[in-house]
Amino acid sequence: MRSLLRLWPYVRPVRTRLAVSAVVAVVASCMSLLIPLVLKWMVDGPVQDHDPGGAWLGGGLVLLLGLLEALLFGVRRWMVARPLAGVEAGMRADLYRHLQRLPVDFHDRWASGQLLSRATTDLQILRMFLAFPLVFLVVNTATVVIGFAILFAQSWPLGLLLLTPAVPLVVLCSYFETRYAFAARSAQDQAGDLATVVEESVLGIRIVKAFGRHRSQARAFRAKSRQLWHTEMRKARLLSDIWAVIMTLPELAIGGALLVGVLQVADDRLSAGTLVAFLSTALALRWPVESIGFLLAMSNESATAADRYFEAMDAPEADPAGRAVLPTADGLRLEGVRFRYPDAPADSFELLAGVDLHIPSGETMALVGATGSGKTTLTALLPRLHEATGGRIALDGADTAELSVTRLRELVAVAFEEPTLFSATVRENVEMGAGPDGVTEEDVLRALAVAQCDFVHHLPAGLDTQVGEQGLSLSGGQRQRLALARAVVGRPRFLVLDDPLSALDVHTEALVEAALREVLRETTALVVAHRPSTVLLADRVALLSGGRIAAVGTHQELLRDSAEYRHLMSGDDEPPAAGAVPADHTPAPALERSDAR
Repeated sequence: MRSLLRLWPYVRPVRTRLAVSAVVAVVASCMSLLIPLVLKWMVDGPVQDHDPGGAWLGGGLVLLLGLLEALLFGVRRWMVARPLAGVEAGMRADLYRHLQRLPVDFHDRWASGQLLSRATTDLQILRMFLAFPLVFLVVNTATVVIGFAILFAQSWPLGLLLLTPAVPLVVLCSYFETRYAFAARSAQDQAGDLATVVEESVLGIRIVKAFGRHRSQARAFRAKSRQLWHTEMRKARLLSDIWAVIMTLPELAIGGALLVGVLQVADDRLSAGTLVAFLSTALALRWPVESIGFLLAMSNESATAADRYFEAMDAPEADPAGRAVLPTADGLRLEGVRFRYPDAPADSFELLAGVDLHIPSGETMALVGATGSGKTTLTALLPRLHEATGGRIALDGADTAELSVTRLRELVAVAFEEPTLFSATVRENVEMGAGPDGVTEEDVLRALAVAQCDFVHHLPAGLDTQVGEQGLSLSGGQRQRLALARAVVGRPRFLVLDDPLSALDVHTEALVEAALREVLRETTALVVAHRPSTVLLADRVALLSGGRIAAVGTHQELLRDSAEYRHLMSGDDEPPAAGAVPADHTPAPALERSDAR
């Protein structure tokens, strides 16, 4: 109940329709309870008096009550279908909006299939719960109470006989609920794991085919599928067991009431019409009682679905939106910046162990370091894709920890080494880098020109061509150039480029660098570089080694003064300087991180 009560803010706008639909359903159930009373009147009246006219009247009343019951149930379903679809859509929109605002650390920990299953399957389960089990738990309870009131009014001894299964049913349902809740949660988690396997196989289909790994992927899928199948079978066995008990005990009680009632009719202590009405009412109550197991099962699945939904919703977001005025034109400043991944062992080395760096406003700084030194991680700290575990990062004098994430990401644009494009047009992908005021067509064309994206004009629909999921319809170099265009289209105040030209050929790289120099004159930039050609874009170079900035200077100065820098740039055999990463430096946990470069 605690989990399901958290749905109230979403249900509150449609509470009136839900309440009215429940009342309509109770009235509909009462129609079925009135039919036995009509039968009693028919048996004790027209049938006993051999009155055909009265029998036809009674039959017409029964038919009318049945039609009213069917009509009212139809009205109930019509009343809840549309608003509950809106509740589901609202919850899905809230979850999607929340996921967009969560920090990257959250998405590093959560499998995408688990989030996908929460946004689809779990919300469908909750909508079904609100439409059916929630209403019918109320309706069936009211029906049973009204029905037993009618039974006791007709014959209280027989009514007490029908109540005898109540205690064992309560005990068995409590036992069933505990076990079924555990199985339901396991099944929903396993369904999320299965969705992750399918998603990874689809997104990585080129790797699967290139290395002939379809059999191993099929084995992984079968293993997850078999695990889910066993859990679903366990759920089915639990449900079949409880349903068998729930159906058997009331049937035995009705059989006992029939035997005792026949004896009372034979002794003239009960009229035949009363016995017919009593048994008809008892049979009308079979479904409300027998549905207990089904409703409990759906309620348990809904409770676990609500738990899973709010697990994601309870993850803390970044700070709220807001705009701040930067106090000075101080450029980018890092003071004692430290970082260790949240899931890294407490005794492991910090990936960044006190980075101090100042990039004056309007300057371009190249960041160089060995593979695994933390260059990409450092660039991810600037727009707060990861949160620094120590130290201070300031943009023009404003601490990024005090800026809202929205404002921070208006100021900082990023182009990653591994570009990600969306299933949208070329124009829409580039415009994602626009600031709060948007961009013009001229801005888009300028950005495409800077990134040497002339190829887009030769696509089937030009800038309106759909690039396909992940942009896989384009080459690696084309994707990287579009990502660069996206980064520069909004003329950002600060620009972070993570080896943005690694996928380009020599001639295209030279053209992009020439155009990019014009853009870099208008911004403060940090460029992760692995090649001398990229380094030459920068005014100065910073060498990241051992979790710290080991040296800062121009390219020529570092070539002259730093053996480690010469080793990185020229690949000579001269050993690196003493500030290099030690052999036992373990910046990340056992799972290798692709972004720790």
